[in-house]
Amino acid sequence: MKKINFTTQVLPHLVAVGVFLVVTVFFFSPVFFDSKTISQYDIQQWEGSSKALRDYRDKTGEEGLWADAMFSGMPAYLINTHWSNGPVSFLKRALSLSLPHPISNIFLAFICYYIMLLAFRVRPYLAIGGAIAFGLSSYMLIGLGAGHNARIGAIAFMPLVMAGIHLAFSGKKILGFGVTTAGLALQLKENHLQITYYLLFIVLVYGLVRLIEFVKEKRTVDFFKTIGILVAAAVIAVGSFVGPMWAVTEYSEYSIRGKAQLTTSVKKEGDSGLDKEYAFRYSYGILEPMTLLIPNFYGGSSSNYLVQDPKSEVYNALSRSGDQQTANQLAQFTSAYWGINPLNAPYYGGAIIFFLFVLGIAFADKKYVWWLIPVVIFGIVTSWGDSFKSFNYFLFDYLPAYNKFRSVTFMMIMPLFALPLLGMLGLEKLFETGVDKAAKKKLLIVFGATGGLCVVLLLFGSMMSFMTPDESQLPSWFTGALADDRKGLFRSDVFRALGFIIAAFVVIYFEVWKKLTPIAFYAFLILMITLDLSIVDKRFFPKEKFQRKRESTLFAMTAADQEILKDKSYYRVYNLQGTFEEARTSYFHNSIGGYHGVKMRRYQDMYDTCLFRETNAFIRDVQAGKADFTQYSVMNMLNVKYIVFGPDRTNIIPNPSANGNAWFVNEVVTVNSPTEEIQKTCGVNTRTTAVVDASKFKVEPVKGDTAATIQLTDYNPNYKKYESQSAENGLAIFSELYYPKGWKAFIDGKETSIICADYILRALQVPAGKHTIEFKFEPAAYYTGNKITMISSWLMLVTLVGAVVWSVKKEGE
Repeated sequence: MKKINFTTQVLPHLVAVGVFLVVTVFFFSPVFFDSKTISQYDIQQWEGSSKALRDYRDKTGEEGLWADAMFSGMPAYLINTHWSNGPVSFLKRALSLSLPHPISNIFLAFICYYIMLLAFRVRPYLAIGGAIAFGLSSYMLIGLGAGHNARIGAIAFMPLVMAGIHLAFSGKKILGFGVTTAGLALQLKENHLQITYYLLFIVLVYGLVRLIEFVKEKRTVDFFKTIGILVAAAVIAVGSFVGPMWAVTEYSEYSIRGKAQLTTSVKKEGDSGLDKEYAFRYSYGILEPMTLLIPNFYGGSSSNYLVQDPKSEVYNALSRSGDQQTANQLAQFTSAYWGINPLNAPYYGGAIIFFLFVLGIAFADKKYVWWLIPVVIFGIVTSWGDSFKSFNYFLFDYLPAYNKFRSVTFMMIMPLFALPLLGMLGLEKLFETGVDKAAKKKLLIVFGATGGLCVVLLLFGSMMSFMTPDESQLPSWFTGALADDRKGLFRSDVFRALGFIIAAFVVIYFEVWKKLTPIAFYAFLILMITLDLSIVDKRFFPKEKFQRKRESTLFAMTAADQEILKDKSYYRVYNLQGTFEEARTSYFHNSIGGYHGVKMRRYQDMYDTCLFRETNAFIRDVQAGKADFTQYSVMNMLNVKYIVFGPDRTNIIPNPSANGNAWFVNEVVTVNSPTEEIQKTCGVNTRTTAVVDASKFKVEPVKGDTAATIQLTDYNPNYKKYESQSAENGLAIFSELYYPKGWKAFIDGKETSIICADYILRALQVPAGKHTIEFKFEPAAYYTGNKITMISSWLMLVTLVGAVVWSVKKEGE
């Protein structure tokens, strides 16, 4: 067995892990030294939406699979469900050295990208720089700050998947098999299929390039053998994710990403996916990807208001105006950002990395150039969204599954994935071949292209308007100052980028590693990449992002909460303050609102078509002092017992006309389409009349029994129990959302069919007499899928360990 050389085979990797730890601890020092946490809006909302589920798990040890506290009820799969994928979780903790979540995702990005660069035979000390460039791109920090932990976690494992695939194609099939299995299992566990979808594009382009190479070399059989191994790896990895994938796929059909139920001017019944307006709401302008090099190309973040800087031209102009009222009004127009994205924070890849990327085009093996250049171009073009409709609308309409996802600017992860990889591949190749006369000529061209671009921007960038079209109506004395500030930000960043590019060019062109030592060069390159990115990152991830846990007052119980919670019955609360934009209400109460990107489609339809209009009428009536609660039929059928519009006890409006948890109706109106159903529901008294789509459900005529009763007697997230009494056969309506994938109904222990009534609610035909009615949520996606997940997760771990042990043993022979 070969003897291990500690200096060359072990020490570089220990140094890499040490550097990654130091960078992580330094950047997130308030977490480690001041006992602070990251303030993440989305995670705060998640805490509200998942509170009832977490409490149920802590109390019973069981999983709550239905979330009653948000949107009048929805599957809990995308909120807080624990699956039996312990081995995958263990592997993630091991790779992250048990660093605190979510900053562990940045450390994992470093580790996984480092492993990928090693798989591509980049020397370890160069791989450290490339890994830091990937993990510290502003894309990662902005996402982390927003609370998109699943997205950033899924991105962190993308390089590990790519490492395994490349190892398999590079002759290390067994190791590639193990790494691909583990990497894909980890990536899928993050449950962010949008990022997995983007990873698929990267892999497909790689596969196409390698297929062409293998065909030219007459190794087609070997190519398909490798594909077979990778397919086996994917089967095991997907198996570890079967439960969540099954559940999410099943739910997707009923969510806003599934088929349209209504015929509108935008969609017709049966159309699937998101609306174009919704999907492309956050699109880049054509020049906005320039932020990869110049973060302040369009002024930076839309949340950066120049009036907050006393040294800005805008601040001085407003101070000199002499009109405080006008100054206050104009202050809202002082955002540094002047692009088209309503919520923007620029994705910066690094000036040095940009230079190295162009160097990679010149020096790296052409198969990698032909792979990574299309990846970069595709990511940029798709991020344009609405700005390039002819191409992106075509993809939206015809590319499978593309219309399931929104926020096309997320596609910028593709160039941010490719830039450091091609850069380090090019630099590695340059070091292997040496900096001879031909190489220096290429280096001059690379410097001319990158540094020259900066010079052109300095000379001609001032010709840009630095204004949005909407700002043209503002006073000229104000817009002049605003444009000057934005121009200053732009020029400052161009000079900054040029400085870093010159530094990188000089140390490579003049072969500084020969005049000092290679280690000194590597250390300088790593330090410069880290400084380049971290300084910009701090613009979007300032110290204010960190706070002590006790400083958060979001979930402090208000006087209104205390007053409502005196009512121990089962009901819902309607918070008029940002109904579909907050989940704080769900922390304390069952809410008809919430915060989630994948609501049930029919529920969203009901809000858009009926509840929104009804709410406006309610507000007008309350202000006029003539509210008649019997008229608000949608609120009533959702069992809204309390309407709240502020934190005080006086900010509560009780609803005495809520229909309750369940009721018998006197009349059933049948219609023949979902569109007719929702329109009719908007106009009937839901307490006495039910609307049913006869094209989907058969319902018997009912006789009204005014003395009939039905009461909720027991409930938990997976179970509802009612006792009913009626002299006639009747139709009982339940103030619970209809969802057929898992809910089962039983009358006196005998299963019966659930009907959808009033477009969104459950209904049962109940015979006369006294009965016990039960609803049980028993989705096969969880109870069967979870078993497959557990078995596959253990198989993944065994596969990885076996592959690594076999490879180490083989290497030592």
